[in-house]
Amino acid sequence: MKGWLLHHRQAAAQALRRLVATPLNTLLGALVLGIALALPAGGEMLLANFQRLAQRIAATPQISVFMALDATKKEVAEVESLIRKHPQTKKITHVPREETLRRLRQSEGLGEVIESLPRNPFPDAFVVLPAGEAPELLEAMRAEFAKHPRVEHVQLDSAWVRKLDALLRLARLTVMLLAAVLGVALVAITFNTIRLQILTQEAEIEVSRLLGATDAFIRRPFYYFGALQGLAGGFVAWLVVLIATLLLRGPVADLAALYGIAFSLHILPLADSAILLGLAALLGWAGARLSLARHLRD
Repeated sequence: MKGWLLHHRQAAAQALRRLVATPLNTLLGALVLGIALALPAGGEMLLANFQRLAQRIAATPQISVFMALDATKKEVAEVESLIRKHPQTKKITHVPREETLRRLRQSEGLGEVIESLPRNPFPDAFVVLPAGEAPELLEAMRAEFAKHPRVEHVQLDSAWVRKLDALLRLARLTVMLLAAVLGVALVAITFNTIRLQILTQEAEIEVSRLLGATDAFIRRPFYYFGALQGLAGGFVAWLVVLIATLLLRGPVADLAALYGIAFSLHILPLADSAILLGLAALLGWAGARLSLARHLRD
């Protein structure tokens, strides 16, 4: 066991020496890999922040029930009683048509327009807070309230939340596809780098074989070389995303403040950062393995 660990430690040290021996090539390779990985990592960071923002501004689903304009007080009370007795009604708020008219009269820029109207154009309305948030439940309540003959329109106010959720799912799928494509590019870059390493060390590899070195012993430093190169690219990607987040944090907070929202961008969480570095190292190792299987044969 100690011998096995010693061999791996020696292989890792050898791979690290090879990287340090060519600092310019190592830096350029890490930059290429880092920029490629920064695109999906940055997309994941933005998606996580927008999802957090959506959860903050997405209120509990509500159902708005609008009465007919000529509905009498008795009919309004009848509908209110129907809604209040519904087993899935958690809370109901009556918005009288007179109150709606009064509020709009006090709105800047609308007062003169409202005053010029011959009569009150707004209906009585109810804002219903359901006891649950299941789409089937909300749709069933909407359909049931709409059956009343004096109800003009029933609106499910959570429709935009579902649209936003669908948009976020589409964006996440796009980021995943981009990550897959760029992951293949990372493997290809590592594949070519290891091939060049094999060509430059061909004589050393032949001497090692003549001295009795096994294939595992010869391949091990190349595996570590690919993993370390991928890890360096992952660190560059993490650094690029971190700098971009810090630069965008102020402007995004200012923009959110204009809409009355206290919001700022968060950097990649520790778990996501660890996943980014781990995947980068794994892809580098995979590129090395493919290259060795293709170019390092007996």
